[in-house]
Amino acid sequence: MGRPILIFSLFIGILFSCKQEKEKIAQPKIAASVITDTVSYDTDDPAIWMHPSDPSKSLVIGTDKDSLGALYVFNLEGKVIDSLVRKGIQRPNNVDVGYGLALADGLTDFAVTGERLTSRLRFFSLPDMKELNPGGFEIFLGEEGPDFRDLMGVALYKSPSTGKQYVIAGRKNGPKDGTYLWQYEITAAADDIQLELVRKFGQYSGKKEIEAIAVDAALGYIYYSDEGVGVRKYAAEPDMGNEELALFATEGFADDHEGISIYEVDDSSGYLLVSDQQANLFHVFPREGSPENPHAHPLITKILLSTNQSDGSEVSSRSFGPKFPRGIFIAMSDNKTFHFYRWEDVAGKQLKIRKNN
Repeated sequence: MGRPILIFSLFIGILFSCKQEKEKIAQPKIAASVITDTVSYDTDDPAIWMHPSDPSKSLVIGTDKDSLGALYVFNLEGKVIDSLVRKGIQRPNNVDVGYGLALADGLTDFAVTGERLTSRLRFFSLPDMKELNPGGFEIFLGEEGPDFRDLMGVALYKSPSTGKQYVIAGRKNGPKDGTYLWQYEITAAADDIQLELVRKFGQYSGKKEIEAIAVDAALGYIYYSDEGVGVRKYAAEPDMGNEELALFATEGFADDHEGISIYEVDDSSGYLLVSDQQANLFHVFPREGSPENPHAHPLITKILLSTNQSDGSEVSSRSFGPKFPRGIFIAMSDNKTFHFYRWEDVAGKQLKIRKNN
């Protein structure tokens, strides 16, 4: 009798585990409110520029990943603004947006993208998309082999305490000795940008690659996806040390850990959303950690969107006018488009919405 009872117990355990897993998916597949015009080759990563006086006039910048690639610019209706599209960028993987860079004409908002085939960072002022320092900056200098200089992930950080601006860059492959990511300080003299390498940090499993990088500027953390392994967490300030603070999201992913985006419920709480690419899911973790440990990020739920095979994503909890009054979530889909979601649709009944938009 012992063996049948054991098999029955295992069967019940599997059913209970499956039930728990299903309960972690908050709702059925959510449809996008807006699907953008298509790009020419392959969408990969979006970023949001928020208009300073009229959020409904904000822009979404998205990469078209190809050797003949481009940065596409969309309005909140998902329509391409042809005059702002910048072509001739050699395989741009990621893009991010920064605010208030001091140039000769005053404080300037900007976008930065990584040109993968040349190992260069390219900068563009916003909202006019004029290139700053045309041709950009070659990085990962001194590294040997094409994979160690094959630029992929890009994220920006503006220090709340010093006001200094930084760009963090990752590559397709790299050493496993804790120097996978390079962080550069961005400075400006007149209209010229300069980059200064300030640190190398970040563990790498060697299993696949690292592309998605996200920065929580308010709390001072950098997150990145070590694909097939989990999400790694480090301090964003260069002088706060290079110790790994957390490795989470290590279970329950179909294959690749991809895009990371950060939703702020308030100054100190919110959500980390991580793309489970092959499962077409987004796993949600607490931004603030747990009450016992700010670096413990247990799974809250999984969200199923209409986006397919999503690499990159971005989110904001701010109001973007009547179409996106409680925030916007943006994810790329593998049909050459980006999908825009209302945060209240993504949140459903389980996740919170920022109160003061």
